[in-house]
Amino acid sequence: MTFPVEFHIGSLRIPAHTVLEVIAYTAGFQAYLLIRRRNRDSGPRVDQSAWVICGAICGAFLGSKLLVIAESWPAYLKQFRATRDPALWLSGKTVVGGLLGGWIGVEIAKRCVGVAQRTGDSFVIPLAIGIAVGRVGCFLTGLEDHTHGVATNLPWAVDFGDGIPRHPAQLYEIAFVIAWTTAISLAGARRRPGGRFRLFLLGYLLFRFAVEFIKPTLRMYGGLSAIQWASLAGAAVCAWQLSPRGRGSTGGSGQLLRKSLESGPSEPIHRS
Repeated sequence: MTFPVEFHIGSLRIPAHTVLEVIAYTAGFQAYLLIRRRNRDSGPRVDQSAWVICGAICGAFLGSKLLVIAESWPAYLKQFRATRDPALWLSGKTVVGGLLGGWIGVEIAKRCVGVAQRTGDSFVIPLAIGIAVGRVGCFLTGLEDHTHGVATNLPWAVDFGDGIPRHPAQLYEIAFVIAWTTAISLAGARRRPGGRFRLFLLGYLLFRFAVEFIKPTLRMYGGLSAIQWASLAGAAVCAWQLSPRGRGSTGGSGQLLRKSLESGPSEPIHRS
């Protein structure tokens, strides 16, 4: 396989990541709509759901941008000084920042429109689909996407085109998301509302904290990266809300706003 993978339609060349990203968003959103239709009797009204989705989108956008900049601001600043292009600051995005920012956005939107019930469980399967499909695109993009791992001699290492076998960190993430979501779905049927979402997020954030150690990321904050600190903060809130003392509380997620930041290595234009 030659990286990055591209699809050819006549003379048109379309990056595989673009195709997979569109599929990820589309499939995830359709899965959410299907789940909401099945649970419409227990969920918020249609107009309230629209505001919740809007809050999720806006929060995810802001969170992914803030964290990607915090993760590699020296590279952003260096490239900005060379190009003076303000659009540079809008490049790149990150899953951790998107998840935490989206969570905060949903909680703010729910408070504004008066939604009291937990809505996160409806997002678990769509998020799992979106992350898994999106990471296929990251894998097919290779080195340009900056989501690969460091060099390794393990038998399943992948050469992304520079002759160096590396950890296929994208594939690790796909395998984890599928396994973790399956386990939650099988074991969490009777869990209180909102519990499955927090379990999903807790597991994913702890995974991301760990897997960042085998990625060539900048660790400028006490030996950890911005993604790792954001993952720890989000995981702590999830764990507290899942605990007996934290049950019934929804205000804890708002505290993530100042800690929500993410991305990959030293180049500013990347996804992580």
